[in-house]
Amino acid sequence: MEIRTVNSSDYYVLSPLINNWWGGRRMSDMLPKLFFDHFSDSSFIAEENGEIIGFLIGFLSQSHLDEAYIHFVGVHPEYRKRSIGKELYHQFFSKVQSENRNKVRCVTSPVNKISIAYHTRMGFDIEQGDKIVGGTSVKADYDGRDQDRVLFMKELI
Repeated sequence: MEIRTVNSSDYYVLSPLINNWWGGRRMSDMLPKLFFDHFSDSSFIAEENGEIIGFLIGFLSQSHLDEAYIHFVGVHPEYRKRSIGKELYHQFFSKVQSENRNKVRCVTSPVNKISIAYHTRMGFDIEQGDKIVGGTSVKADYDGRDQDRVLFMKELI
């Protein structure tokens, strides 16, 4: 497996795959081309034999100069449980630290128990929200009305 930064052209390869990777859920709208054009130095692709098997789209915050944000991460279903996501996260953490940032943030839906468990295993803390959903603290209406989210933060040492 090789990990590299994204290219603008990766959008055209990856975008049609995303919905399939999520079992038919319409997810590709969450990843517009602008991320491939404007955050290429902080976003990563995992490849094996020239095939994209995973990706992490992240960026350095322009508003909080000690922070970075992970927007979207995915691993091809046939390649899960092989530490590809972990390697992508570590590549991002290294980039973040090289830019003198020490916090990484991300969010997920409270119904996405797999994502919640994954992020806590990766050392992310769940930030205190203003309501509890399924035993997890969430920020109500974070992404709009009835769009509660679990907010994560990880301090890099």
